[in-house]
Amino acid sequence: MPVPTLELPEIPAKRYFSIGEVSELCAVKPHVLRYWEQEFTQLRPVKRRGNRRYYQRRDVELVRQIRHLLYDKGFTIGGARQQLQENVAGDAPKSPARKALEEIRLELEAIIRQL
Repeated sequence: MPVPTLELPEIPAKRYFSIGEVSELCAVKPHVLRYWEQEFTQLRPVKRRGNRRYYQRRDVELVRQIRHLLYDKGFTIGGARQQLQENVAGDAPKSPARKALEEIRLELEAIIRQL
């Protein structure tokens, strides 16, 4: 039986969000957000006076993506980290060397399947 996904509120049109606001917008407790900052290098809120965190819209969207991978898709922290890195790498144009390596990898996988 599939688990229903949680309907999250729309992200308001603001420049910065406090950790409490992000917690509510993403249905994740503040201590989890602080932990994810250590585990996911892409998640870097701005820190101001008194070491207060201020998240930007892209950070909120990233937190929602991490939450989806971990809670809805069932990824581990390492798996979610890898998935995010692959998504970023997939968006970037591939260099000729990277294309050649990818072709070699595909050929090797085909050879392994034949064995």
